[in-house]
Amino acid sequence: MGRVGVLLLNLGGPDELDDVRPFLYNLFSDPEIIRLPFPWLQKPLAWLISTRRAPGSRENYRQIGGGSPLRRITEEQGADLAQQLAAQGIDAQVYIGMRYWHPFTEEALAQIKRDRPERLVILPLYPQFSISTSGSSFRLLASFWAEDPALQAQPYTVIPSWYQQPDYLQAMAQLISVELDTFENPDDVHIFFSAHGVPVSYVEEAGDPYQREIEDCTRLIMQTLNRANAHTLAYQSRVGPVEWLRPYTEDALAELGTQGVRRILVVPISFVSEHIETLQEIDIEYREVAEEAGIEHFARVPALNRHPRFIQALATLTHEALHAPPRHFAEVTRLEKRVRIYPPERWEWGLTTTAEVWNGRLAMLGFLALVFELISGNGLLHFVGIL
Repeated sequence: MGRVGVLLLNLGGPDELDDVRPFLYNLFSDPEIIRLPFPWLQKPLAWLISTRRAPGSRENYRQIGGGSPLRRITEEQGADLAQQLAAQGIDAQVYIGMRYWHPFTEEALAQIKRDRPERLVILPLYPQFSISTSGSSFRLLASFWAEDPALQAQPYTVIPSWYQQPDYLQAMAQLISVELDTFENPDDVHIFFSAHGVPVSYVEEAGDPYQREIEDCTRLIMQTLNRANAHTLAYQSRVGPVEWLRPYTEDALAELGTQGVRRILVVPISFVSEHIETLQEIDIEYREVAEEAGIEHFARVPALNRHPRFIQALATLTHEALHAPPRHFAEVTRLEKRVRIYPPERWEWGLTTTAEVWNGRLAMLGFLALVFELISGNGLLHFVGIL
């Protein structure tokens, strides 16, 4: 086998405080993060949201050292993976492609076109598939392939999700066991899985398999752990006015407190690297929620980062992908056509989820029109003399 390329896909994060607003703009410009009925609204809305959220987000990043460690950790994971593959006799170059910040996917593809590996394995660092994570990156890559003859000549294969991989499950179980054993009575500790959430509409209307895969992953980790601890699965990091997967992490923590649970161990199940949602959201915000709920001992399992068993999982996934029939973007596209990324929405009268979504959209349209008028000095309100 000749030289192999491995493209690791991840979300990305701002390296320093000045990067926060442009990072947020890139994030909210993605229609899989916020779905709008009118595509031309995407970038103005992204500008508005990123500008409004930037001060608070900068403060959050300041609390964890002034930037995200995600790029550094991902690059270390890539170096470890290349070394592990070399030990298995595979000459591999690992590339990093971030969705919303440097090194962007486009930067990685430029390197790949320059190096021209004989085979390319595209491996998202999201164990579970979602249309808003792996799916978004796959669609971006498919668009680049469709437009670039040099990429069309590049043999590749895609790994959609891999949460069932045995070494990954063992790595998670090992990390949980180590933290459990720091408690005085480990068997009495409540294990609290916290996953990144997605809007309910992604699952119920668009058929996103994410919730099913997260629930199955939780079951498999507990099975691999083989301990009798009670456990809970909840979802964090929701944004916007629409309903997200429940239970929300803050609500589940409060409920456990009312039930008399006093010791919990939080497991960040959908994250393989430390970043803002583990270091700030869980370690600071949710710790405060837990303490207010009466939970006395709040601990967290570290993210996988460079755990040797996790690196072995990535190497095994790569090795298996190289020796299996290739999976192309066309296959992923067929999957996502069944998923129906943008399903038709039916209007329903009354206090319904649909009405709530459309009320929010209409309110946002009105707000954007007001902002435009205040900035430009022209518009309906100026015409009628209100402004």
